[in-house]
Amino acid sequence: MCGLGVLIGAFGAHGLRDRLTPDMLAVFETGVRYHLTHALGLLAVAWAASRWPNAWTGSAGWLFVAGIVVFSGSLYLLAVTGVRWLGAITPIGGLCLIAGWVVLGVGALRGAS
Repeated sequence: MCGLGVLIGAFGAHGLRDRLTPDMLAVFETGVRYHLTHALGLLAVAWAASRWPNAWTGSAGWLFVAGIVVFSGSLYLLAVTGVRWLGAITPIGGLCLIAGWVVLGVGALRGAS
């Protein structure tokens, strides 16, 4: 996921800079920022799962993956295609990302006790 985030970010910076409006390029960059942040979150999940193996930590990883795909993916598509309704599904991905952090915290607390 980290490598994919870097690849998509480089594509946006070099391949889309002259093709997108500044506003749409900012939307694309927001997708990349959250993609990379939560790809690092997946590394935290892997560490937590090795330390506290439970259903909570595993679920956190899947929530991060779903959040990256829905949140960042919808922003990538919105920026490239201009299809505005894609912005309506972005918050669903955001909720997955938030839930991933909450679930990871619960997994850590339950595993530590």
